[in-house]
Amino acid sequence: MNAQTEKFLIDGPAGKIEVALDRTDAAPRGIALVAHPHPLFGGTMDNKVAQTLARTFVQLGYTTYRSNFRGVGQTQGEHDNGIGEREDLLAVIGHMRAQPGQSDVPMVLAGFSFGTFVLSHVAKQLLESGQAIERMVFVGTAASRWEVATVPENTLVIHGETDDTVPIASVYDWARPQELPVVVIPGGEHFFHRKLHILKRVIVDAWR
Repeated sequence: MNAQTEKFLIDGPAGKIEVALDRTDAAPRGIALVAHPHPLFGGTMDNKVAQTLARTFVQLGYTTYRSNFRGVGQTQGEHDNGIGEREDLLAVIGHMRAQPGQSDVPMVLAGFSFGTFVLSHVAKQLLESGQAIERMVFVGTAASRWEVATVPENTLVIHGETDDTVPIASVYDWARPQELPVVVIPGGEHFFHRKLHILKRVIVDAWR
């Protein structure tokens, strides 16, 4: 992502997990984890939307982590339809929390597409165990293809108007019972081609 990105391996339930870390220039306000799109369709932690999310949270002052799902890059194991992937993200969060000064700082979870599905269930487990999440950001929420879990009411949901991978109607159907607002980017498709600057602006504005 940039010259300062650190990449390393940690132990996970199915073997090694490849993690990327981006630090802030100033004292961090918290930690953030970004989850990438579907690995069987080319999704990696270096996906441009995942990188945009990471850059945005670094700018907002968070020490930001990304990790590759099973079978992607140097992460071991095989794709597990989002089940084992939840355990892997929990292992990454455990690593994040174990770092000096990060055991009780605010934590943000951000996902794109398939990553939203996995993170929704990770968040459910964390909240049920009494762990706090400052806020969540879901981009291209994969509500048409997966059973995305209910999320906290302050989750920021962003979707592209012309997304033909995940039709916006399915996101409305998922968000409606939760009374969750959905921020729509006009002309945006699933990967937000030429709209990434707007995606970043929406998130930064939401943090003000």
